Amino acid sequence: MLNILEIMKLLPHRYPMLLVDRILEFEDGKRIVGLKNVSANEQFFQGHFPGNPVMPGVLIVEAMAQCCAVLFLKDIEERDKKLFLFGGVDKARFRKPVIPGDQLIMECTVLQKRASTVRMRGEAKVDGVIVAEADMLSVMTERPA
Repeated sequence: MLNILEIMKLLPHRYPMLLVDRILEFEDGKRIVGLKNVSANEQFFQGHFPGNPVMPGVLIVEAMAQCCAVLFLKDIEERDKKLFLFGGVDKARFRKPVIPGDQLIMECTVLQKRASTVRMRGEAKVDGVIVAEADMLSVMTERPA
């Protein structure tokens, strides 16, 4: 439903930290599904791990958080003045390695929303199998001038 150019209009992230390639589905204020094509050319594979490349779990969680940010930033006016930051991560589990050639599908569901915070549950899958999951808390703040 959103391509990379549309995502880049919403998120401030850029290479090498932009970790969402496409948004496949979303329900306003409730749920989002995003996609990350994991390429052998990813910068982090140079050191994690040479000869046995594995996507760092923390970057999988970051990719899920970026999907969450898209869900909430797409309907906010003056979003260029806002930042969507991590407030916390709970119950993170990493079940299988994510390697070059994998297509990471991330589904995030809203658990609780308040004025400036949102708690979401994220699941990341490869070929329909859960590879990672986490509860994430994000906080909306003003960007410094």
